Amino acid sequence: MTAYIARRFAGMVVVMLLVAMIVFVIARVIPGDPAGVMLGSAATPDDVAALRHQLGLDRSLPTQFAIYLEQIASLDLGNSIFLNRPVLQAMGERAMLTTLLTLMAVGISVGIGVPVGILSAVKRGSVVDQAATAVSMLAASLPSFWVGLTLIEYLAVHAGWFPVAGYGDPGAGLADHLRHLVLPAIALGLPNSALLIRFTRTSMLDVLHEDYIRTARAKGLGARAVVFKHAFRNAMIPVLTVIGLTIATLIGGAIVTETVFGLPGIGNLIVSAVLRRDYPVIQGALLVVSGLYVLINLSVDLLYAAVDPRIRY
Repeated sequence: MTAYIARRFAGMVVVMLLVAMIVFVIARVIPGDPAGVMLGSAATPDDVAALRHQLGLDRSLPTQFAIYLEQIASLDLGNSIFLNRPVLQAMGERAMLTTLLTLMAVGISVGIGVPVGILSAVKRGSVVDQAATAVSMLAASLPSFWVGLTLIEYLAVHAGWFPVAGYGDPGAGLADHLRHLVLPAIALGLPNSALLIRFTRTSMLDVLHEDYIRTARAKGLGARAVVFKHAFRNAMIPVLTVIGLTIATLIGGAIVTETVFGLPGIGNLIVSAVLRRDYPVIQGALLVVSGLYVLINLSVDLLYAAVDPRIRY
């Protein structure tokens, strides 16, 4: 196990270096100049050149990339050009919102996808199965931003059950903040539950036809024990993989959802950084999100052994 984890971490280092290189190049090919954006259209070329020199943007790209790698090695993602503070500090101030939103969306996605997928497999061919399949296909085709706008229109504007946008007052309690995240979490988690429904159903159908399931039924075990103790536990590995990918997808999808609902999270920070050409924030935020993606995949792989003791690394 130790050797396996060491190999995975070595691979993670290589992956993060490639991600750092790609993010660095993408940030530089975005049209626009941060110095020009900061100074506005009234700035003279000399003013823009002076600010570029102050920010180090007039150096060659290899030199800038070398400085960037040195900062990453020292766990320093640099300072935001526009916010004038460390990138890690700017992300830390918004991390709680994005974390709560992602966890709520994961809860909705798993809470809908797994039970419905199990029920659909157990009731294969029935009206329940056909309805679950149709709903999952419909949910998979709905973009999260459209779902968000629809929820705002009917549940916030017309019904008045939830706030239209924002995160509440800074001094508000956790309950008020969570109330502002209900609609964004539904918009984010509902489309992703469709994938879980289909994978859970498929995995359960593969297991329900195994010999040990028939043996368990022949011994007189109840339907609930057969489904949850024997079938679902052995069908968990594909489902765990999809849940891990869903968590990573939800982190990325928070960028669009936070913009639609006006939430001051990390996703909104990335969008603002792209519009302002704030290179350090773009690079740092995408690097952190990529790192989380890799760590989630590693965590899911390690959970396999807990679910199925036959697995050895």
